[in-house]
Amino acid sequence: MLRIAHGRVYDPQHGVGGEIRDVWIQEGKVVAPPAMVDAPTIDASGCAVMPGGVEIHSHVAGAKVNTGRSICPEDHTDHFRLHTDVTRAGCGYTIPTTFMTGYEYVRLGYTTLFEAAVPPLTARHAHEELRDIPIVDTGCYTVMGNNYLVLKVLSDPDEARRRERMRELVAWLLQATRGYAVKIVNPGGVENWKWNQDVTDLDTAVPPFGVTPRQIVSGLAQAVEELGLPHSIHLHANHLGEPGNVDTTLATMHALAGHRVHFTHLQFHSYDITQRGGYASAASRIAECVNAHPEFTCDVGQLVFGPATTMTSDAPMEFRLHHLQKQKWVNVDVEMETGSGIVPMVYRPHTLVNAVQWCVGLELMLLIRDPWRVFLTTDHPNAGPFVAYPLLIRLLMDLDFRRSWLDRLHPQARQYTCLHELTREYTLEEIVIVTRAGPARALGLPRKGQLGVGADADVAVFRLQQDWQSTFSNPACVVKGGKVVWRDGEVVDSGAGRALGIDLAAGRQLAPDLAECFERYSTVKLENYAVEDEYVPDLELVACR
Repeated sequence: MLRIAHGRVYDPQHGVGGEIRDVWIQEGKVVAPPAMVDAPTIDASGCAVMPGGVEIHSHVAGAKVNTGRSICPEDHTDHFRLHTDVTRAGCGYTIPTTFMTGYEYVRLGYTTLFEAAVPPLTARHAHEELRDIPIVDTGCYTVMGNNYLVLKVLSDPDEARRRERMRELVAWLLQATRGYAVKIVNPGGVENWKWNQDVTDLDTAVPPFGVTPRQIVSGLAQAVEELGLPHSIHLHANHLGEPGNVDTTLATMHALAGHRVHFTHLQFHSYDITQRGGYASAASRIAECVNAHPEFTCDVGQLVFGPATTMTSDAPMEFRLHHLQKQKWVNVDVEMETGSGIVPMVYRPHTLVNAVQWCVGLELMLLIRDPWRVFLTTDHPNAGPFVAYPLLIRLLMDLDFRRSWLDRLHPQARQYTCLHELTREYTLEEIVIVTRAGPARALGLPRKGQLGVGADADVAVFRLQQDWQSTFSNPACVVKGGKVVWRDGEVVDSGAGRALGIDLAAGRQLAPDLAECFERYSTVKLENYAVEDEYVPDLELVACR
């Protein structure tokens, strides 16, 4: 048994907002206070005690991440950790190595982490890397928005048959990849790009199937709900990063009204367009729509000034970005499934586009009223590294500090944004929600993001210091699964975390016509496609709704 004593406990799930109380832990779970017991004690006097952080969207493992490490050796020069008796050596800033990823997340008080985009063909590799990330629990989302078999099923004119086949195909893909959720990236847009075409709106037909982005997102959302998956569709909408894309984003939201949807890295989808074709903030319009739809959640994808490495399954977007940057890049076609691309870049406050993007992310966090439905991310490493979270937390909690940053931006940024008009400051309880309780609820993880009896014993203890950035930069203590893994600036236990999956009915098979199609066009035999149990030993299954 372990006792965390005398801390100010923040557990929004149970309405606890700073009360001084003890947290008791036994066998990896939070338990009720015992009547009398002499237990090892962590003195949390003067500290904030909260659940371990839950990362809902980050790119940390898999083929594109590993390729990014290869093409950006400069990223590993100045950011490294020497091995100790407990830890392995590691390096990297925007694309840290697997061990470094685990250590850095724990350093910020995070204990659960999801890889945001895994094509089925590369799932085995992704799980190998996720297993290599120490301490934190991990899972991944399976990319389906441009999958050949998905598009083929959606082209069936018989609605009842289409719905049944789509439900079975989604379940089979998740089982084959050991995925946790359905990821959609630029629905139809990647497949269209392979045909040298573009998606202009939600009703642009995708050859050779004739289906549209509207049908893709609606069909997959419906399948997810009928299967009762813990997490909604995880949607990267069309036209990411383009000025004026607010119209497409709002059209997508209206098309999916009534469905559970998680809109990811929403900052990149919230741009208006100036008279000269430049970038302007549309955060107020997007926030108004999110506020009106309680079935929607989102993460912000906040931009961080400095080096970043963009990497996504949105291959056409990366191709356009490459033409703007004129620097090294990678672009890959993942057969029958999607594409992907990688472009390193640097965000600068004196560059007007970057300044507007920086403002848009903070505007979304401040204008969306319900913290249970908007979560703090940087779309790591696309908008910047996750290690910037303490800085971003201070920007949300400290109005004067935020205004001091506005003075560093391109002088025209105020003309195209509204951040300078916003005076809201996040409370500490709201920070706990947007980094812990909210993501856990959106992911359908009832034992994460809270400290009630029966919760996973994942706890972060932060010393309350002179500013919020300092407070969240170095926890006094982090407990993972009932074990102290971080204390006073050092990893003290680097054991393995758990793999998280979903509990679907076993024995699902690919329909015979789809299996025949797979065998005809894929370079991988169907019997070699699925991820074997050896890659996800002791997989913890989360119940469907």
